[in-house]
Amino acid sequence: MNQKKKVSGSKYIPSRKKRLCDLGGDIALTNIAQKRLRIKRVKGANIKVSLLSDEYVFVSKDSKVEKLKILGVINNPANVNYTRRNIITKSCLVKTEKGDVKITSRPGQNGILQGVFI
Repeated sequence: MNQKKKVSGSKYIPSRKKRLCDLGGDIALTNIAQKRLRIKRVKGANIKVSLLSDEYVFVSKDSKVEKLKILGVINNPANVNYTRRNIITKSCLVKTEKGDVKITSRPGQNGILQGVFI
């Protein structure tokens, strides 16, 4: 059976054409380096901020927030190769000056690195 036609033989007609807002974005692949952001204009004249690289993480413990330097990535469950490449995503474990931290923010979507001590 042809994929472009219905069972009756008529063609599938799309409800509308593709628009610019339907496009996906590039992946951020946030790594450890001097802070770099990507700012993108999105639908409704809003902006999205992607974090491309950062060397500090904001860690909260007992309603206090500390800014700690990242030393390296310990484990990244998103992808085995991300650990070797020091790429930071949500739920990734990073080593800091004061101990291991689990990343709780989405750096490619939020534009900031936040985490909690393990």
